[in-house]
Amino acid sequence: MLDLLANKWSALAIGAMEEGPQRFGALQRRLEGVSPKVLTSTLRRLEEKGFVDRTIYPAVPLHVEYALTDLGRSVAQPLGQLRVWVEDHIDEID
Repeated sequence: MLDLLANKWSALAIGAMEEGPQRFGALQRRLEGVSPKVLTSTLRRLEEKGFVDRTIYPAVPLHVEYALTDLGRSVAQPLGQLRVWVEDHIDEID
C-alpha cells in the first residue's frame, strides 16, 4: 500500500481530484510531465485498491470521470500534508 500511495503520480493524482471529479485530459494537464500510459496505470491501480471511482457517461464521445471515494478522500489529507512539507523543505533536501 505504501508503494502505491508514496508514488509521485498517485499522490499528485489524489491531490488533483480533491477538488472534485476530473476527466482524464484535465488530470493529464494538471499533472505536467505524466505520460498517458503512466496516468492510465496510476488511475487503474488507485481504482483497484478502492481510492478512485471511474464513472463512464454514455455520450459521443465517451465521457469518463475519475473521483475520489471516501477512502481516497481520507488519504488525501495526510498526502496533502506531506506535499506541503516537501514544498516547505525542498531547498534543504540534497
